[in-house]
Amino acid sequence: MRIDLNSDLGESFGPWRMGDDAAILGVVTSANIACGGHAGDPATMVETLTLARERGVVVGAHPGFADREGFGRRLIPLSVREVEQLVATQIGALMGAAALAGSSVRYVKPHGALGNWAADDRAVADAIARATRAVSPDLAILAISGTELEAAARAAGLAVFSEIFADRGYLANGRLVPRAREGAMIHDPVAAAARLVDFLSTGRMPTIEGVAIPLEAHSICVHGDSAGALAMARHVRAELEAAGVTVAPFLQSAGGAG
Repeated sequence: MRIDLNSDLGESFGPWRMGDDAAILGVVTSANIACGGHAGDPATMVETLTLARERGVVVGAHPGFADREGFGRRLIPLSVREVEQLVATQIGALMGAAALAGSSVRYVKPHGALGNWAADDRAVADAIARATRAVSPDLAILAISGTELEAAARAAGLAVFSEIFADRGYLANGRLVPRAREGAMIHDPVAAAARLVDFLSTGRMPTIEGVAIPLEAHSICVHGDSAGALAMARHVRAELEAAGVTVAPFLQSAGGAG
């Protein structure tokens, strides 16, 4: 069995630092890099892309609402056309930074509230898929498992990969527990790893309602902005490998699906 381990990185801004990207890049196999919307700036993008290249980590664009104060976790009521423009320009910004860093952007994963909106709203999902394809039809989409974004990306002819979350709770409808609700976050690395190992053997994810639901997964996300992100990523990877799971990118570092 094989699975990718990804993290949301490059979320620092100016002198303000978010997380330990350099250390986490030594653990994960794919990195979703902020594109200057919810977080990140040109220097941070180039720095993170360079570190990822040096460590052999595959990189993707992580576009989000232009809402630094809310860290992209507040829904901004944009039109479908505005969503399309937002995503295309942020992907393009990261690709420009990647050219300077000698790197290559391989996929797109919407951030926070934008990603959750696209999970349920097909028009928003279609806008993200159109924007991605307009920038480059070679880009893949990394989507929350079981969502409208998966369907939209397939309809647009893009390669699609599905992700689950190491450190987030699930609802019975397959969506993530809202962050304001109890059970939204899993802080214990031991509990998180045990849940993932069980999921990979059964294909079913526990939910806060007490039922286990079927999900598909090519990648596991560990959020890079939480206080225990590094410990979580290290323990999850160690336990997956101890269970006989190969941790490897869902895409090769250059060209084609992994």
